[in-house]
Amino acid sequence: MSEIEKRCEQIQLILSDVDGVLTDGAVSYDNQGIESKRFHIRDGLGIRLWQKAGHKFGIVTGRSSQIVRMRASELDVTIIRQGVSGKWDAVHEIMLSCKLEKHQVCFIGDDLPDLSAVRQVGFGVTVADASEELRENAHYVTERRGGCGAVREVIEMILKHQRRWDSVVQRFLV
Repeated sequence: MSEIEKRCEQIQLILSDVDGVLTDGAVSYDNQGIESKRFHIRDGLGIRLWQKAGHKFGIVTGRSSQIVRMRASELDVTIIRQGVSGKWDAVHEIMLSCKLEKHQVCFIGDDLPDLSAVRQVGFGVTVADASEELRENAHYVTERRGGCGAVREVIEMILKHQRRWDSVVQRFLV
């Protein structure tokens, strides 16, 4: 069994950054100053599948946005920390409130503010187009870029290593 398989088998909680992970990292404003972000639909389904498998998903982001609250609400994500300057502190607090150990937590990030969390959780993941420092320190680097299904890739991989993917897929065969 590989190191990645061992790490994946124990994961109960996935926490993710938003900009650059759940989105492509671009922030757009219209003429009225209203911000917009694009989320990949497969990431959303992946989050729902993760939850249906009995696991928890949460968001930890440095920026604050109504758009993130709306997307989280759509996906029934109740663990949300916005405007976070110390990602590891927020991850640690969430981990303790969920009564989980480091080895049961996955964090997905893409840039320097995510580095401490990626390094300290049981399964630190970064996206293909992440900063060099994150790619060098993560346990796993996705094949997909942020905002392009990277979160779904991680969820599928973990569920497959937990031998739960087939039962998740079965729901769609009926």
